[in-house]
Amino acid sequence: MMLDLINSAVMVLAQVAEPQTGQAAAGAAAAGAVAGLAAGAPIAPAGLAAGSQGVLHFVGQSDAVGKSLFVFLLLMSLASWYLILAKGLTHLRIRRRSNKFLAEFWAAGSLEQVESEIATHGAEEPFAHLASHAIHARKHHERYGALRLEESGSTAAFVTRTIRKVIDEETARLENGLTLLASVGSTAPFVGLFGTVWGVYHALLSIGMADGVTINRIAGPVGEALIMTGLGLAVAIPAVLAYNGFVRINRVYLSRLDAFAHDLFTFLSTGQQVADNGHDRNGRHISLATTRGA
Repeated sequence: MMLDLINSAVMVLAQVAEPQTGQAAAGAAAAGAVAGLAAGAPIAPAGLAAGSQGVLHFVGQSDAVGKSLFVFLLLMSLASWYLILAKGLTHLRIRRRSNKFLAEFWAAGSLEQVESEIATHGAEEPFAHLASHAIHARKHHERYGALRLEESGSTAAFVTRTIRKVIDEETARLENGLTLLASVGSTAPFVGLFGTVWGVYHALLSIGMADGVTINRIAGPVGEALIMTGLGLAVAIPAVLAYNGFVRINRVYLSRLDAFAHDLFTFLSTGQQVADNGHDRNGRHISLATTRGA
């Protein structure tokens, strides 16, 4: 009986002492905060006290595989953005020079004047490159004839082969780098997904080895692992959009180059420019690129 009374008294005293202890701790924390404000030091939120979470935190606590995937995505992003900027500036410069050359070409008084302009300024874009090789091929074949096997046939056939060769070279030059953009756009999401799976796997392993499991211990590591998927998409989306844009620009530009090649071939053969911008009398478009199998 006496022991029960003593135990009850001890429990009451403990309950009374707990609020006082809590108030003392709160007072000490408030005093520390006031002292920090007086000293001009910023107060960190409670969520940041345990360490900031994000991409850098995830990379910092990941293993060699996670760091390698992050570096790989970073290199893919740098390479794709370099190609996007470089090819964008190149297309703008080529378009401006091509328009200038076409205006000067059809305004020239003779082919000798065109050759003189190309020799002075150089063939810095596909239209000038095509005109220079076609004019030189016609003059060479008329002067020396078929000295080698590749020069066999008539002058028109030799000029046609030269024009086709130049168009193939310009097509390859314009499409340079598109394979890398396509590869980045198709593989970056899967690289990010693999990083997420790897991060979630190790996060679950560390959580399983811990004593207590709460939602806070699960949400942080898993949420950081999902960042890799977002990084993969951030790398892939610009590459895919740029690839589609450059493919369309190249298709339009090469169609103009093909039409100019037809006009140039007709002019070199007959001395007259083709009317109706590369169409015959029946309205059918004549393309050198589509007659390669002929």
